[in-house]
Amino acid sequence: MALLKGKGAMTGVNLIAKVYKNGATKDGKSQYADVQVDARDPRGPEQANLHLKSERNKGDDGKTRYNNGAPYSVSQMQEIIKAAGPNTEPILDKDGNEVGTLYGFKGNVMPASRGTGLVVNTKAVEASEFKVDDKTLDNQFASMRSAHEAQTAAKEAQAQAPEAEQAAEAEVEEPAVG
Repeated sequence: MALLKGKGAMTGVNLIAKVYKNGATKDGKSQYADVQVDARDPRGPEQANLHLKSERNKGDDGKTRYNNGAPYSVSQMQEIIKAAGPNTEPILDKDGNEVGTLYGFKGNVMPASRGTGLVVNTKAVEASEFKVDDKTLDNQFASMRSAHEAQTAAKEAQAQAPEAEQAAEAEVEEPAVG
């Protein structure tokens, strides 16, 4: 899940929403959307997970999967769609069939009142500063991958540093006899 810390970190965030056609609830009152911080937003590049919501689930087959969708009411989705305007891109499956739409917009986020993660306050959404295109999702994954690799490298460097310090301290702590 995206971590937005500090004063004003949750306001005026450039976002993208992945909305799949099959993401509507059976009663038609809600639509699940995978909303992410746009990697081009100043808060995006250091994030190893740009999703506003990300829950780890273990499937019946033993594989770990992530649920990144959060429910938004029909009226909330209409606000997001209106804010995005023409800033949309079709989401295609591997066969080239349209399975959803990617929306680019800007808004304020807040902790979810039910469940986990963050949600968009759809009362104050507007056009994004960035145009979404057929490369946007690839750029999102590339940004998360590079941030994850940087964090892993930093952890490894940090893990090796104390070992070197302990070895140096061990050499110094021997009292001199004389």
